[in-house]
Amino acid sequence: MKRQSGLFMAIIFACAGFVAEMAAFPTSSFAQAQPIRLVALGDSLSAGYLLPQEAAFPAALERALKAKGYNVEIINAGVSGDTSSGGLDRLDWSVPDGTDGVIVELGANDMLRGLDPAIPRQSIETIVERLKARNIGVMLAGMMASRNLGPDYAQKFDPLYQDIAKKHGLVLYPFFLEGIAGDRSLNLPDGLHPTAKGVEVIVERILPSVEAFLATLPKR
Repeated sequence: MKRQSGLFMAIIFACAGFVAEMAAFPTSSFAQAQPIRLVALGDSLSAGYLLPQEAAFPAALERALKAKGYNVEIINAGVSGDTSSGGLDRLDWSVPDGTDGVIVELGANDMLRGLDPAIPRQSIETIVERLKARNIGVMLAGMMASRNLGPDYAQKFDPLYQDIAKKHGLVLYPFFLEGIAGDRSLNLPDGLHPTAKGVEVIVERILPSVEAFLATLPKR
């Protein structure tokens, strides 16, 4: 009986030693997988104009994804006033090495300035091509032209996101401001930028598309 008791205690001490050894090596196979690293490359709409950073789109989207069990980190690479050309100019330093995917939200300022839609078309497609050349996944968040610019302008501007997404096989969320555009209760007094509640509505609506995008990224 004493020999059995001694063997039992030896097994307990051996297991305790194994647990202590595993705790000393957090990089073992038992450690949590590395997070998916995303970048939200955009303008003031995604940057969080006049909002605290925790209320901006990237932070709100990160919280929503984590609530659904995704291990993600999202960098806010939104710059207020940026055009698609501006986003292209800063692409390399806005999207660091090690990034798994980029959500591109650009073109609203091109539209508001009445720039030829050929300009954002070329800039956004170049962004896509350069990211894909770096083996970084891309999702497009589209924009629609303000109807006061006339039907001819809208006819040229609106399809550019769908055309690029179709050509390059990208996940597309057609209209970033879907569900909040024109709703005074969800926009700041300027009528252009979302409130914190407006951002939450955007995140709720775009979330299925982001999940579809994550499914296209290589597994870590």
